[in-house]
Amino acid sequence: MPGIIDRYRDYLGIPNIPAITLGEGHTPLISWATWEQSDIFLKLEGTNPTGSFKDRGMTVAVSVALSEGAQAVICASTGNTAASAAAYAGRAGLPAFVVAPKGRITQEKMLQALVHGATFLTVEGNFDAALAVVRATAQANPAIALVNSVNPWRLRGQETGAYEIVDELGQAPQALVLPVGNAGNISAYFQGFRRYGRGIPHMFGIQAQGASPLVAGYDFENPETIASAIRIGKPASKHLAQEAVAQSNGAFLAVSDEAILQAQRELARGGVFVEPASATAYAGLKVLREQKRLPAGPVAAILTGTGLKDGDTPRRWVDVKTQSTDADHLEGTIRALLKEGTVHVAH
Repeated sequence: MPGIIDRYRDYLGIPNIPAITLGEGHTPLISWATWEQSDIFLKLEGTNPTGSFKDRGMTVAVSVALSEGAQAVICASTGNTAASAAAYAGRAGLPAFVVAPKGRITQEKMLQALVHGATFLTVEGNFDAALAVVRATAQANPAIALVNSVNPWRLRGQETGAYEIVDELGQAPQALVLPVGNAGNISAYFQGFRRYGRGIPHMFGIQAQGASPLVAGYDFENPETIASAIRIGKPASKHLAQEAVAQSNGAFLAVSDEAILQAQRELARGGVFVEPASATAYAGLKVLREQKRLPAGPVAAILTGTGLKDGDTPRRWVDVKTQSTDADHLEGTIRALLKEGTVHVAH
């Protein structure tokens, strides 16, 4: 199956260069529920090759970088960009350098980048400090390609999520809900819908309360949230995101960490395991429902990364225990548990 470059090259405006691909894209858009007059769909971006939406942009950024003679790639990351950059750089035969804020990346995400051969460097401070360092480094060294979302090719690749939604629904949804950290993805989806020409949804960007500069209207010096992928206080694509929301008559909303955890649990109990940043979108979707702001018709939420990216957070709400039994008593044990009502049954 072709990756997004070969599938959408005419829309992406990419030169006739070889695609560095891992077969990204083609992610499921599942029908989740009907809430009043709204048909809710979830776009499962965690099914991309490295487990997040970042692969859409990375295939384009690395393909272009290689064609332009790059000798290495570099990124600042709290995890997902690192994993994606390392994988696609490995596919291209390029070294990858990851600059991460010290102590601010999950072990799963760090390991994922390391197994692909990335070199990790840590700096004091948060993501914003790491991004400033890599931007300066790439500017001083043209042979090192910066592959964060400030790279316009990254955003062009991420537009393809919008194309796929339109291809599946036959039109743009009435509203699109997605988590916002560095604000590149909401900008990319907006441009994607506009470029594809089948309508533009109301764009709703959801942030964690402790890292919600676009909701508050000012940068956060010390952003804090359980959703590490969006723990960003100074979004690099802030102005593009504000334009997307304003022109689509959408809004930015903030949700609490408690609401994020509850959303993660609710999704998981329905069969969809996502990382906290992805659950932020679903938490925002629920707020919009409570506020009666969801339009009639199809509404899509972008679930940006798999829950396997962060193994620690679910321990906050999962009761990690086992029941002892044996072959002779298994049926009786199960009957007793069902009678007690202690076993979850999905509805």
